Amino acid sequence: MPRGSDMTFGHLFCAQTSTEREMIMRLDKFLKVSRLIKRRTVANEACDAGRVTVNGQVAKASVKVKVGDVIEIQFGTKTVKVEVLDIQDTTKKEEAKDLFKYL
Repeated sequence: MPRGSDMTFGHLFCAQTSTEREMIMRLDKFLKVSRLIKRRTVANEACDAGRVTVNGQVAKASVKVKVGDVIEIQFGTKTVKVEVLDIQDTTKKEEAKDLFKYL
């Protein structure tokens, strides 16, 4: 096997294209990048407390979200419900609102 190959572990590792990698993201990272929650550690804590659901299911921070998923976050007495429109590794503050729409 050539050095630097994506198939390092043979059948155990499935190579993904860059577009496939960009289309899913951990829930805690999405919440931070989209600026729905300011810090990733706070997003983790909200998930651990059961205050975040994805498509109606209570979600852990490690759940993979994709375009079209509906995320609901409980902030005390307020509930925020959004649909994922796009997934980006990083965004500028002005562009973060384009990653989701409020429902």
